[in-house]
Amino acid sequence: MTSVAHKTAETHDAHHAPMSFWRKYIFSTDHKIIGIQFLFVSLFFLLVGGLLAMQIRWQLGFPGKPMPGGGILPESMAAGGVILPEYYVQLVSMHGTFMVFFAIMPLLVGVYANFLIPLKLGAHDMAFPRINMASFWLALLAGLIMTASFFVPNGPIRSGWTNYAPLAARPDLSGVTVGQMLWCVSIVVLGLSSVMGSLNYITTVINHRAPGMTWFRMPLSVWALFITAILGVLALPVLQGAAIMLLFDNVLGTHFFDPVAGGQALLWQHLFWFFGHPEVYILILPAMGMVSDIIANGSRKPIFGYHSMVFAIIGIAFLGWIVWGHHMFMSGMNPTLGSTFMVSTLLIAVPSAVKVFNWLGTMWRGNLHFHVPMLNAIGFVSMFTIGGLSGIFMAATPVDIPIHDTQFIVAHIHYVLFGGSLFALFAAIPYWYPKMFGRMMHEGIGKLHFWLTFIFYNLTFFPMHIIGMGGQMRRIYDPTVYDFLKPQQPLNVFISYAAFALFTVQALLCSTSCGASSSARKRRRIRGTTTAWSGRCRIPRRTAIGSGPPTCIAARTSSARPRPATRTSCRNS
Repeated sequence: MTSVAHKTAETHDAHHAPMSFWRKYIFSTDHKIIGIQFLFVSLFFLLVGGLLAMQIRWQLGFPGKPMPGGGILPESMAAGGVILPEYYVQLVSMHGTFMVFFAIMPLLVGVYANFLIPLKLGAHDMAFPRINMASFWLALLAGLIMTASFFVPNGPIRSGWTNYAPLAARPDLSGVTVGQMLWCVSIVVLGLSSVMGSLNYITTVINHRAPGMTWFRMPLSVWALFITAILGVLALPVLQGAAIMLLFDNVLGTHFFDPVAGGQALLWQHLFWFFGHPEVYILILPAMGMVSDIIANGSRKPIFGYHSMVFAIIGIAFLGWIVWGHHMFMSGMNPTLGSTFMVSTLLIAVPSAVKVFNWLGTMWRGNLHFHVPMLNAIGFVSMFTIGGLSGIFMAATPVDIPIHDTQFIVAHIHYVLFGGSLFALFAAIPYWYPKMFGRMMHEGIGKLHFWLTFIFYNLTFFPMHIIGMGGQMRRIYDPTVYDFLKPQQPLNVFISYAAFALFTVQALLCSTSCGASSSARKRRRIRGTTTAWSGRCRIPRRTAIGSGPPTCIAARTSSARPRPATRTSCRNS
């Protein structure tokens, strides 16, 4: 950037009086601060979901034994420290709810869509900054409402994280009233937050790209977030509508989902999974995009097959709308209809495989640098591949029927969402941490965190395939009451110990940030090549009244196809 541009930016910033702490960091309209707000709130809910998971694993590994620290729970949850069946079902229900809706989705979309899209496209901010701020506060409100359900009479929902009707539609069956209402209200509020954010991301990508930043010069992370935003705008209203109908069944006495009164219980399943399978790609597509950028960086070469990667993202998003029925093979579905869902589910493996082979092609003969983000990105690719291969089993109707609702399904979804989304998150946090906080995370602790997480993760979830094939059900309270499951109980104990170790190891993630050092920048640079990493491109927080927004001439990006390198410069319009 020229000295004139430096002077212009400094003069611009001088026009604005210093903002208060509340205006700058709490009620901020700056996309970077909002992204960081999403980061801390989502990590908190990730911790909550992890604590719920630890209680689930204690019950499965040591049924009937007092849980350490269980004495602090009320007698209605854990009598004498022993987890009760009603509370166990609530643990399973709320673990999935918090992890999917309040941890992984905002971590991958809320954090990085807000932080990266304007920086990578050369925009000064989101298209609608105030709507962006409102999106965050609505998401926080939804999370607090969901958390409040633990403190109402009878506690939170007892119908699984999918909240299947008619159990969820009739309080006399579930024993939950206020908690069920709070779940529905929270989902409606969260859906509003997601739609507002998605519209913002879409508008920013379409209208606020810098001159020279054409569609096929955008980084793959931005492409993935853009397609994810489109999925969010179309999918979340479906779940919102279903949640409103379920709320009416509980409050107003309607019978949308009560078959005794003429409703359709399967209607809830169709509505939920019509949202639910696009939601799977809402959770995984941003991870794919960010991993593409990180692998290209760690390989020191542009991504292999850039255009095919873009079209694979679009293909996954399109096919994601026509595969929801594979969740319902056990619902009495017409075999012909089930066959069409089976074929479409197998087809969606094709664009996913394209992405895997392109990541491998990028690393092939690359100048590989195994920094912490690169290690976690490779971990993502390997774990996502295992999850995808196990998904082929469930895509085939004859195989899915005997393993449906077993621990095999639990292993699959965790290989995709933990091994996929969270390993991508563990790659993205240290990769963009310097851009967020101006400091590098500790490299040694980061590598130790990766290897221990990788090992204990596989020790936790891979054996679930085995006990699932052995017939252990996914929501079972006490496996030892079934004679045919007793031989598998030592494996359950092993899984529980591995899960406790996996949870404990995540303290190292906090340690890497506590051990962050600005001097580490001198020892190792990530050497990103997108506009987000251009130190010369200092984009003002706001433009002065009467002046146009700053524009950036886009540089060649690490995840775009090779083109002649261009200089990056900034100027005010």
